Amino acid sequence: MRVPERVWKLLGLAGLAGVAATGAVLVRGERQRRAYTPDDVRARLHQRHAAAAAVPGPGEEPPGPVRQGLRSRLRRRR
Repeated sequence: MRVPERVWKLLGLAGLAGVAATGAVLVRGERQRRAYTPDDVRARLHQRHAAAAAVPGPGEEPPGPVRQGLRSRLRRRR
């Protein structure tokens, strides 16, 4: 089965359009990233650090009631 030459041309053009669109998206993101001043970046980092420090970690939680194992609970009943 032979694919017409026109189909290959359309597929090639669609591929080029996809590559161009991807490049445009990447360039736009890079421009937005470079638009931040060093003070903006520093302020955002301080905000993120404060938010992360406000959440207690696994070792900082207050201890809850200690669950006893099955054996120790059965020993008390004897």
